[in-house]
Amino acid sequence: MAKYIFVTGGVVSSVGKGIAAASIGRILKSRGITVTIQKLDPYLNVDPGTMSPYQHGEVFVTIDGCETDLDLGHYERFIDVELTRVSNVTSGEIYSSVIAKERRGDFLGGTTQVVPHVTNEIKMRMHRVAEESKAEVILVEVGGTVGDIEGQPFLEAIRQMRNDVGRNNVLYIHVTYLPYIYATQELKTKPTQHSVRELRGVGIQPDVILCRSDFPVADDIKAKIALFCDVKPAAVIPLVTTNNIYEVPIILDESALPEIIIEELRLHPASKDLAEWRALIRKMNAPKEQLALAIVGKYVQLQDAYISVREALRHAGIFLQRDVKLSWVSAEDLERDGWEHALSSVSGIVVPGGFGNRGIEGMIRAAQYAREREVPYLGLCLGMQIMVIEYARNVLGLRDANSTEFDPESPHPVIDLMPGQRAVQGKGGTMRLGNYPCELEAGSIAGEAYGQPQVVERHRHRYEFNNAYRAAMAGAGLRASGTSPDNKLVEIAEIKGHPFMLGTQFHPEFNSRPNRPHPLFHSFVGVAKGVIREGGQPPLPLS
Repeated sequence: MAKYIFVTGGVVSSVGKGIAAASIGRILKSRGITVTIQKLDPYLNVDPGTMSPYQHGEVFVTIDGCETDLDLGHYERFIDVELTRVSNVTSGEIYSSVIAKERRGDFLGGTTQVVPHVTNEIKMRMHRVAEESKAEVILVEVGGTVGDIEGQPFLEAIRQMRNDVGRNNVLYIHVTYLPYIYATQELKTKPTQHSVRELRGVGIQPDVILCRSDFPVADDIKAKIALFCDVKPAAVIPLVTTNNIYEVPIILDESALPEIIIEELRLHPASKDLAEWRALIRKMNAPKEQLALAIVGKYVQLQDAYISVREALRHAGIFLQRDVKLSWVSAEDLERDGWEHALSSVSGIVVPGGFGNRGIEGMIRAAQYAREREVPYLGLCLGMQIMVIEYARNVLGLRDANSTEFDPESPHPVIDLMPGQRAVQGKGGTMRLGNYPCELEAGSIAGEAYGQPQVVERHRHRYEFNNAYRAAMAGAGLRASGTSPDNKLVEIAEIKGHPFMLGTQFHPEFNSRPNRPHPLFHSFVGVAKGVIREGGQPPLPLS
């Protein structure tokens, strides 16, 4: 029978449950224990796919095409696994399923209730991830904060799990925050006490308390928490803020946490081996020459909207001995203020994904700047489409070229709605999603980067390169270096003669790992690090 570790959060949101859960997974995997991980999100959306990035940050996509919480990206990067849709569960999904069963008469005329019907549905999802993964340990992070009304059915479900699967098969870890009062220069434990009391009020006694703090946690503070929260002193584990999230597995590995987990769950680990991860941290922390790159997007005020892109660039920098410094450039600012102040000092430009026409002209200016100045450019999904639009306008001379997403009446729709999307009415979960194969052109930048003829990458889009303009584009120097196996869809476009100007219709950032950078990001950063930008040089006018 699988063992379950439930991770809850208290005091404040964004306390770091996702990083903590991912780090625990890395620690257990390093001991030869098979692990998978699941996120329970209490919001009523079926998935975050229709939510604004300002509401929820990045939408991560699994290999089987599920739009999920960004924490699944952390899970994959830390544990180095490929997750599926069973690893993300929402209240919207749960209630939709329960109501559908009631409409079919599955409950035999009985009253449909939160307990047992909703809680049984939640528990069924936990058992499903165990059955499909065959993992020894299932880590389950409960989104939100203890005390949230919408989270109560999930807490009740994980409370029931201890009786359902056996007390030695369940461990509860509570992540809290210790605020620091500057006036008295002390950490306060009372919010943690109240949070644990709230958790105990629903019948869950935490076995471990991870205490997030911006300051060191003294032994007397730990003893106080242990006394008032009824946990063993060794099970009160400080987790002080670090500048490098990838250090968290090392911090937790050096605490009593691994031994507590192994003892309480009666696990049988192989020899501990975090040597590769420790070597990675040393490489990360080693002094490096800085490399200035720009991310030009429409959600740059919230960096979590592009968290996988940021991490993929960082991963490549680690292996190329560069400290990547990112400039977050608002595409709308480029429309209003011009490009000089934002782009003249960077050695590479990334235009990531997005939807809607806000800031599009600013992105097109960024692509034009990169093309004309031979600045390395990496376009991701929308970023590839921007590159194509700019090329059509300024090289092919099709001044009104556009995407039908932004201008349905464009006389030159170089980017158009995919045929399979024309009849789609709903927004949620209806795009081209998940893994699809891509055939690479030998000798292209993409082909050289990957070093193999075919790859599989994750998608999330409705619009595509319009094949009606493919021959004209190729004749002018923009080639399709990656296509679907049937050659009907352009997956990668790149510009001949440019040091690195490449766009992908898919999202390669989802497959990057700290110990294994994605080939396209590695290639992009490798070219960018050879570009010297002074920043003070007189800007040249765009043509």
